[in-house]
Amino acid sequence: MSRPLEGIRVIDLSHVIAGPMASLYLAQLGATVVKVEPPGAGEVMRASRTRGDGPACGDTPAGFAALNAGKQSLAVDIRTAEGAAIVRDLAREADVFIENFRPGVVARHGLDRAAIQAVRPDIVYCSISGYGQSGEWAGRGAYDHVVQALTGMMLMSGESADAPPSKVGFPVIDVAVGMLAALAVTAALRRRDQTGEGQYVDASMVQASLMLMYPNASSYLTHGIEPQRVGNRGYTGSPTADTYRCADGWLATAANTPAQFRALSRVLGLEALCEDAQAIDLDAFRAPGGGFVIARDLPRLQQIFREAFALRSAADMEAQLNAVGVPAARVRRLGEFLDEAQATGTLVPAVYAQGDAQVRTPGLGFRYSEDGAWPTRGAPSVGRHTQAVLAGLGMQASQIEALRAAGAVGYPIP
Repeated sequence: MSRPLEGIRVIDLSHVIAGPMASLYLAQLGATVVKVEPPGAGEVMRASRTRGDGPACGDTPAGFAALNAGKQSLAVDIRTAEGAAIVRDLAREADVFIENFRPGVVARHGLDRAAIQAVRPDIVYCSISGYGQSGEWAGRGAYDHVVQALTGMMLMSGESADAPPSKVGFPVIDVAVGMLAALAVTAALRRRDQTGEGQYVDASMVQASLMLMYPNASSYLTHGIEPQRVGNRGYTGSPTADTYRCADGWLATAANTPAQFRALSRVLGLEALCEDAQAIDLDAFRAPGGGFVIARDLPRLQQIFREAFALRSAADMEAQLNAVGVPAARVRRLGEFLDEAQATGTLVPAVYAQGDAQVRTPGLGFRYSEDGAWPTRGAPSVGRHTQAVLAGLGMQASQIEALRAAGAVGYPIP
């Protein structure tokens, strides 16, 4: 099966999550991705093991494999003149160059935008960083939870204004900036097809966090309105876009429109609320064309619905409400959801062969109708493709071995 990015060659100097997520998209869409990492231990994520990773996984634990499936590994020490020269030589035939070091780091090794464009003027060069390539904060180090704190994300989560900061429970910004970088790179490749010109992509965690909070950030930039902490209530503000404790767990509902509010009230035996002018804005509720439900007495409505749900089963309510057109879901653990999603056909995992084992992932977040199943090749061990890549540059075996002996490159020794 052909892939949309077949024929595209990517040099990937990135590490951990953000950059590897970007190059994962490119690799799975057909690009040849050469992952450049230090000889020996390789990049840091190779040491990130979980309870499920046994001794057989070697230097490719599941967390690393999930982010680096389908790539090649070139073990090169870019701190050496020889190692940096190898990367520049590879860039002559590359289409994309990705790095996610702090601004200025790759320049010390002659691998910055200017140096790479000097050998390949039409390359798409992508830098991923915490704060962007310019500005007062550019030189700072960045981690996901630190950027969540900086950008206001932590103070958008939580139940009340005086509650402690609350981070999103997974590296949401790392993943988001990788996805945005992949989108930007593919768009830049399309532009190059049209104009013959390269592009520089400056993707940052700060930018990604603002895109995740796009409606709220836009509201503040336009009107100066600071978002309020709403806990587990929905974005629309409708009184029954909320999360309720039930007799056997929690239930999230999204009865945003008058029609949905009526259906929810009917299921709970609370139809009188639809005519209660003290509880809701009846003019808005009855207006042609719908809209969202506006509460007149939000605390009273909240209490009524909390008491009603407290006596009911979350599982039963999920089924009944969805049957009448009210989006609702029982609150689940991640593993519980993944098991159900596979059983219902909602999720078909992407499965990568990793030695004698398998690494199962959610895929890329979308499916193509014309390209069949995703590739199944897993992640390489450190330096697995070093000799082949260097031979492709015209090097003889003796030259490659001399570089290995000098510590400039690395590869497995049988």
